[in-house]
Amino acid sequence: MEPNWDDMKIFLAVAREESLSAAGRLLKLDPATVGRRVARLEQALDAPLFAKSPQGYVLTEAGERLMAHAQKAEEAVRAASGAMAGLAGTLSGQIRIGAPDGCANYLLPQVCARICDANPDLDIQILALPRIINLSRREADMAVTVSAPTAGQLLVQKISDYKLHMVATRNYLESHPPIKTVAGLKGHRMIGYIPDMIFDRELDYLNDLGIERVALASNSVSVQLRQVTLGTGVCVAHDFTLPFHPELRKILTDQVSLTRSFHLVRHQGDQRNERLNRFAEALTRGIREEIARLEAAAAS
Repeated sequence: MEPNWDDMKIFLAVAREESLSAAGRLLKLDPATVGRRVARLEQALDAPLFAKSPQGYVLTEAGERLMAHAQKAEEAVRAASGAMAGLAGTLSGQIRIGAPDGCANYLLPQVCARICDANPDLDIQILALPRIINLSRREADMAVTVSAPTAGQLLVQKISDYKLHMVATRNYLESHPPIKTVAGLKGHRMIGYIPDMIFDRELDYLNDLGIERVALASNSVSVQLRQVTLGTGVCVAHDFTLPFHPELRKILTDQVSLTRSFHLVRHQGDQRNERLNRFAEALTRGIREEIARLEAAAAS
């Protein structure tokens, strides 16, 4: 008996999740069914594909060999599906985007809403995580990142630069000593990332400014901005978030003006997927335009 594509999908899920229960949740199957299907595939191939370890299900040598072929088969199926979907006038189906929460909260909602307006049969899922999205495990179809990855078989496209400045509320600035220099920030309560949870070197703003203590810290941009809008301190904020928080004022603009970049990262095997290509084009254009619109509003 030769393995079928359904069994290969289950094999891929177990290999990526390293657990029958996690694979079952992903596939909407109970773990016992997943285990039986894996056993059936091993019987069909006459080889053990997984070894059980304290860490979970680990690929055997035979499993590693099958993994390479299964991924190619998956890419071929996705490419064929995307090519057929791309023939239609509008996009349909489901697409999941991973993004850091600043982008996910302040850019993607309006960008994705406009894409959905133009494609009524399209479902978009935004995965907002304060960490790097794992595309190899198919957590998402594509991801917005701050740093361009250099490892792995990935398609990387720069979307746009964006700017950041130090901010605080008017009330905070009026009720605390004047902030005239970066060195003077040390006398103020700083709001920023939890130092040991910064997942991208590009986000370590405060350390770059020589600020060691972060009195109010969160791994979420949204939480940081909520804290600063309460008048509790000073933080670094994306300019594109400022139109949503009119109570915030930029400070030290002549001394602190940071520029970072967003990149779109995709599976290399998806470059022939016309559906995802069209979506990626709409997404990058939308993010670029939204950053320009919001930064212009923040400067006015």
